Amino acid sequence: MRTPARPRVPFAALLAANAVSVAGSSLTLIGVPWFVLQTTGSAGRAGVVAFCATLPVVLAALVGGPVIDRIGRRRVSVLSDLLCGIAVGAVPLLHWAGLLHFWMLCALMALSGLAHTPGMTARSVLLPALAERAGTGLGRAAGLYDAVFRGARMAGAAVAGVLVAVSGAESVLLLDAATFAVSALLVGVLIRGVPAADPQPAPGAVSLAGYRAELREGWVFLMRSRLLLGITVMVMLTNGLDQGWSSVLLPVHGRTDLGGAAAVGLLVSLFGGSALIGALLYGMWGERLPRLAVFTGAFLISGAPRYVVAGLTDSTLPLAVTMAVAGLGAGVLNPVLGTVMYERVPEELRSRVLGVTTAGCELTMPLGGLGAGLLVDGLGIPGALLLFGGGYLLTTLAPLVFPAWRTMDRPPEEAGRADVSRTGPSLPCSAPGGRTPHRTGK
Repeated sequence: MRTPARPRVPFAALLAANAVSVAGSSLTLIGVPWFVLQTTGSAGRAGVVAFCATLPVVLAALVGGPVIDRIGRRRVSVLSDLLCGIAVGAVPLLHWAGLLHFWMLCALMALSGLAHTPGMTARSVLLPALAERAGTGLGRAAGLYDAVFRGARMAGAAVAGVLVAVSGAESVLLLDAATFAVSALLVGVLIRGVPAADPQPAPGAVSLAGYRAELREGWVFLMRSRLLLGITVMVMLTNGLDQGWSSVLLPVHGRTDLGGAAAVGLLVSLFGGSALIGALLYGMWGERLPRLAVFTGAFLISGAPRYVVAGLTDSTLPLAVTMAVAGLGAGVLNPVLGTVMYERVPEELRSRVLGVTTAGCELTMPLGGLGAGLLVDGLGIPGALLLFGGGYLLTTLAPLVFPAWRTMDRPPEEAGRADVSRTGPSLPCSAPGGRTPHRTGK
């Protein structure tokens, strides 16, 4: 018989595992584009690799919700990290052996993308249950979770920039593989005796029809909420633009104009460090502030300015200042979205609703990297940056235009009644409202 872990241990283990996994992903964020640029010299090929890495993310998020519940959230997190570690670690090993072809790189990055999202989703869905077990309030837990996410991204980017400059991109990818193994160990050993982490029994016999019905519940929840649809579409567009920024635009700009990988690592670390501060500040005082005003202002600050400044300058200092300010805004976005989600989606639906909204939010990410690579080859880096920045600005004006966003500041029960569409299909349960999706925060 399993002995339940001490109340705070699983929550701390979740934060630690996610920090290690996100730090590893941040290593990949810099290491893979730099590896492609070093070995091929082509921004277009870097875009193709980004496309291959992110397309499976959408597919995994789209169909993975019910699977996560059936297999168990702890098991999915562990399996996800192990597969990601194998895929990423194989890249430098095959390269050193002289066996790596471009199609292999694309296939390995596709495997990593396919495995990564279910693990992130499983850990995110576990947060409310583990926070309650630890006696931590939901808003504070969401802020802490995102603060750890931002801190890990900052640390990973700094390490990646230095390692690429000193020993090459291959060493970064090997370190990334090791971080996934550590994350799998933390979750597998320390998150035990928690019912929410174990497989969730199906209401009936397992069948394809039952799986489709469970998957449909997530779609129904999405389609009934005007706010949820609006946020999903907005974050879908900004995630696509951010994917182009992180996988192509910033690495190419750094390589041609800013002095190399160390400068890129510094910029990403500044952004991540400021975002960490923003998330911590929101965790302390954010619940007293109007969500819509904070969310809208933060998105306007964190988005378009960095693209415009990067497109107009070829020096590091102006962009570094802009990235630091933008990070403060970016840090409050995920705590707002996470708090709204956990308030309005019942626990038994979170995996499938989160899967559907994650798929929607990440739908444009494959095109973001591919499009950025093609635009850089066709227009040059300044033109591509300014075009992406203009698109970002138009997208982040949405909360000021559409009335459905105003329900973000209402209590969950009242917001649910006001936000649910009267023309859509019936809800699968009596819970009001919808879920706001998680932003990637590049």
